[in-house]
Amino acid sequence: MSENGKLLGGKENKAGTLSVLMGAAFLMATSAIGPGFLTQTAVFTEKLQAAFGFAILASVLIDMVVQLNIWRILGVSGMRAQDVGNKVFPGLGYFLAFAVALGGLVFNIGNVAGAAMGLNVVAGVPLIPGAALSAALAILLFLNKEMGKAMDKFAQILGFLMIALVFIVVVKTQPPVALALQETVLPSKIDWMMVLTLVGGTVGGYITFAGAHRIIDAGVVGKDHLKQISAGSINAISITAVMRYLLFLAILGVVVMGHPLDPENPPASAFRIGAGELGYKAFGVILWAAAVTSVVGASYTSISFLRTLAKTIEANQRYWIIGFIVASTAIFVTVGKPVRLLIFAGAVNGLILPVALVSMLLAAHRKDIVGDYKHPLWMSIMGYIMVAFTGWMGVTSLTKILDMFK
Repeated sequence: MSENGKLLGGKENKAGTLSVLMGAAFLMATSAIGPGFLTQTAVFTEKLQAAFGFAILASVLIDMVVQLNIWRILGVSGMRAQDVGNKVFPGLGYFLAFAVALGGLVFNIGNVAGAAMGLNVVAGVPLIPGAALSAALAILLFLNKEMGKAMDKFAQILGFLMIALVFIVVVKTQPPVALALQETVLPSKIDWMMVLTLVGGTVGGYITFAGAHRIIDAGVVGKDHLKQISAGSINAISITAVMRYLLFLAILGVVVMGHPLDPENPPASAFRIGAGELGYKAFGVILWAAAVTSVVGASYTSISFLRTLAKTIEANQRYWIIGFIVASTAIFVTVGKPVRLLIFAGAVNGLILPVALVSMLLAAHRKDIVGDYKHPLWMSIMGYIMVAFTGWMGVTSLTKILDMFK
């Protein structure tokens, strides 16, 4: 049964299914496109210039393997990741739920800060009122009687807005597109750690589960929906890829001219240099949209990991999500961005993907989880390779962070 009782049971509402899948794709994509996404893309473009195109392409291919595995297995099972984790290994689901909720809360503080900074750039709104206004808008979505549909529409509208604004800036900065395309396929230099960092920022932590849990909540589950679920997972990665590549081109047009980016705010300086004050204002809108959609995605997904672990959360999901947003905003307003906690949460976040992915791959061969579904061998093989790569990166990152705290 879906959240509105229309998608499953009786004649399937195909338009409703498509709407949910598009909403899930944009929810996942806009969850990935946050303040960190913008900064990361600007810094890496300045470092590798046109060769960064290959890093984007390689990360997108890896993202697709990861996302296909997770969405298909969760979609067929009809269970959320923490429930699958507990069936694979008792207690694993509790670890995933705790890690995702902790990471989601800490990163949400950064998302609230990004939304406040975006409003400050666009209209000069002071940071604290800007944070409160952005949080209030996100809360209104979850007060809506049909919060799932409201969330889907919100993610889609702001997702298209971000892509359109970045495209306009690309036209303005006139990047060397031919060189970028050439280096995307035949790079002059490759940085694999950068590739893996992009993967972590796109499908790491709670992000890949944002869309997967959304389709489960809407009842788009089971083998009958496998084709649509697979297409939805690819669409989600494609949306982030388009945004990342356009952002890369916009910034490339600035850095190839020899303009250094401001290390305090690399993407903002790129937009200002490339498109003047209007470009800077456009960046403010993009930053706000990226941050506020990430607030929505992080809050929804974090609580979705906790809701089946306690009956009170399951029964009062929307109010727990609102409380999550309020807590994130309150911490930002009173404490600011807790840098050391953000760093530590980032390291823990790096461990969520390999642990969650291996639990999904093990679940793919459990009849009590997926029934008679046969997971493609190539997906399993590629999935385990991704577990090894992301696990190595996660452990390396955590070790470095722990050394910093000594």
